[in-house]
Amino acid sequence: MKNIFFFVVLISAVNTAFAASDTIIIYKDARLDMLAQKQAQINKRSAMLTSNGQYKGYRVQIMSSSNRDDAFKMKADLLSKFPEEKSYIIFQSPNFKVRIGNCLKKDDAEKLRTKISKFFPQGVYIVEDAIEYTPTDEENNQ
Repeated sequence: MKNIFFFVVLISAVNTAFAASDTIIIYKDARLDMLAQKQAQINKRSAMLTSNGQYKGYRVQIMSSSNRDDAFKMKADLLSKFPEEKSYIIFQSPNFKVRIGNCLKKDDAEKLRTKISKFFPQGVYIVEDAIEYTPTDEENNQ
């Protein structure tokens, strides 16, 4: 009986000692903040990429036609009216789709659509697409 009483008193004393020191001090290396910031940038950039390494963006679709010659005529017309923008013909059976632009943001694609709508008033709309985009040095260093 005496041993049991002594054991209970000992357990109580140990619990009291541990309860008094419930403060934990963590020393963090400052390089962890830099690492977390770099990882956040990598995650942000990879969220913008498709599975094949191209960037997710927007293009303006001008037409969709089953006639190949009409699509190539439209592309030539676009090149003459908008030489600063790159145009594309995409074949998705049975149609040839003519698209223009490489816009990273939807606002930029909307501005391009407005500009193009002056020449082609019908059937011009924005589509999500994998675009050709090269990040600038400033974006790489952020």
